[in-house]
Amino acid sequence: MKAIVQDVYGTAEVLKERQIEAPVPAAGQVLVRVHAAGVDPSVWHLMTGLPYLLRFAGFGVRAPRNPVPGGDLAGVVAEVGGKVTRFRPGDAVFGIGTGTCAEYAPAREDKLAHKPDAMSFEQMAVVPISGLTALHSLRDCAHVTAGQTVLVVGASGGVGSYAVQIAKAYGADVTGVCSTPKLDFVRSLGADRVIDYCQQDFADGRRQYDVVVDIGGSSPLGWLRRALTRAGTLVLVGGEGGGRWFGTTGRSLVAPLMSPFVSQKLRIRVPRENHTDMAGLASLMSEGKMMPAIDRVYSLAEVPQAIGYLADGKARGKVAIHV
Repeated sequence: MKAIVQDVYGTAEVLKERQIEAPVPAAGQVLVRVHAAGVDPSVWHLMTGLPYLLRFAGFGVRAPRNPVPGGDLAGVVAEVGGKVTRFRPGDAVFGIGTGTCAEYAPAREDKLAHKPDAMSFEQMAVVPISGLTALHSLRDCAHVTAGQTVLVVGASGGVGSYAVQIAKAYGADVTGVCSTPKLDFVRSLGADRVIDYCQQDFADGRRQYDVVVDIGGSSPLGWLRRALTRAGTLVLVGGEGGGRWFGTTGRSLVAPLMSPFVSQKLRIRVPRENHTDMAGLASLMSEGKMMPAIDRVYSLAEVPQAIGYLADGKARGKVAIHV
């Protein structure tokens, strides 16, 4: 099969298209003929091996343990492993697999859901990781309810574009923070108001929010807390920047330790990849309450360019790979 492969950590030049042997599904796994894949910041982190802490967390110290990048996918079941009961060959699915920048990829049965007929493979391929991250941040960490005020920092990105829509689906009053060129895009997602961080400090005290979701940022905790009400909830979703060894993981370590000693609730988003919540996201789309916003679609051979485009911060919403 064709696949994008990297033998070492580095910049996009380490990614090469090659012919490799197709994987065989293990017990509890499904082999998917990939029609489309999604690209998110985690692909860049695993490509570069940064921060170095990731390498010691099981991703490979000197080289990637899994040489084929990618987690999001949508496609058709080609083969099922033992003990698989929910799928059979020919089923159209979407979800999270391993090494999805390839023609075939294995995925655990419990991380796949049936693809809605009305949605394209490209649309569904960009939903799983970012959509679940947004859902769990708002529903499980912040417990957002109707009438609350929600601030989404990084509203124009993959997770942010879903967070704005899901918060609106819950009946919240949503403010999105983004750069000047992306203001209209965030408004189009349904945000009640937008803040241009190039022109205004969203934590300047003019307005405070019941929930602040900081996506891929590196803002200090003290600064983010200024944007919260006294009993508000801050949810940290990943982070970019910081040192080469630890990145912004310091915030994620400090937040839960600080939380018991302040009136505000400081949370970190914990991944919970499961087919039930993926089906829930598909239902939101069927109801017209959430739609993937795809900025660009690249071919499999163009994965290096796709990752570069995402890393440059140019994308409005998601980037998809057509396989």
